[in-house]
Amino acid sequence: MPQQVQGVVAPGKNEPVRVETIIVPDPGPGEAVVKIQACGVCHTDLHYKQGGINDDFPFLLGHEAAGLVESVGEGVTDVEPGDFVILNWRAVCGQCRACLRGRPWYCFDTHNAKRRMTLLDGTELSPALGIGAFAEKTLVASGQCTKVDPAVAPEVAGLLGCGVMAGIGAAINTGQVGRGDSVAVIGCGGVGDAAVAGARLAGAAKIIAVDIDDRKLETAKRMGATHTVNSRSTDPVEAIRGLTGGNGADVVIEAVGHPETYKQAFYARDLAGTVVLVGVPTPEMKLELPLLDVFGRGGSLKSSWYGDCLPSRDFPMLIDLHQQGRIDLAAFVTETIGLGDVEAAFARMRDGDVLRSVVIL
Repeated sequence: MPQQVQGVVAPGKNEPVRVETIIVPDPGPGEAVVKIQACGVCHTDLHYKQGGINDDFPFLLGHEAAGLVESVGEGVTDVEPGDFVILNWRAVCGQCRACLRGRPWYCFDTHNAKRRMTLLDGTELSPALGIGAFAEKTLVASGQCTKVDPAVAPEVAGLLGCGVMAGIGAAINTGQVGRGDSVAVIGCGGVGDAAVAGARLAGAAKIIAVDIDDRKLETAKRMGATHTVNSRSTDPVEAIRGLTGGNGADVVIEAVGHPETYKQAFYARDLAGTVVLVGVPTPEMKLELPLLDVFGRGGSLKSSWYGDCLPSRDFPMLIDLHQQGRIDLAAFVTETIGLGDVEAAFARMRDGDVLRSVVIL
């Protein structure tokens, strides 16, 4: 039987979000209803609100979440009611050309729920990243549910659903940071700090954090940065080269998503080094680089979607490492808030006052 729950809706471009009553239908074949326990406030949700993703308003925001499976639809065997899960937005299909070639983290046909959640008047909602987890309950494809150890706090586990996984994966999976490497991370918000933590976990010898905010640089040091550069007052390319024997870093991770900072990343890497773009640009942004420089420097220019993660592999592994004390996921939680506080949390995020605000339900 359909349920009425409270959820955070973005009604139109740049309009304030509001808490609305939404209708969650019973799960259909291959679907699950999840009772949300915690959901992080991610910059991607702000992009949705601003119309930077698409214009399919109204959006049911929230996607960085953990909770308990409440019910499942026909044919679901991978999860069952009572399972503690992290929600993911890349539920692999297993049948597309990427999956069949053994590269499921590039899946081209990821699953979402087919049934639609609505407002009371029947208006269909577009769930952010196919999840919509700023809500007491949400409907997802069962493949979007990844079981993990229920002993971990929901506000910690949920962060792997997007931002923290994106940053850690950018370092470990996409950048393939190895023992002894030098790494620079440009942009030290939640994703950038997660990239710093990922580089540390991978054994990087030198981790250079770059930002224009000294508060963020201090946080990056706590996450594992060995050096910091304030690019408001210092040329970051020259600083990174100076800290790496004049060569540039082996891996440079751009976590801003802006043409200027991407150029800095490009020129701050070593010859044959790797640039990883994990920051999300906006549709109107353009990048211009001399093609001879692209050719002459060699190496790799990569983009990292979701940290090239495979949730079934990476989520449980990172939870285990957190429980062993090898990576402090709890350090990313700045504050816990309620559903009615999301609009204010967006403002604090824009001002750089938080790593993550997490909605607790």
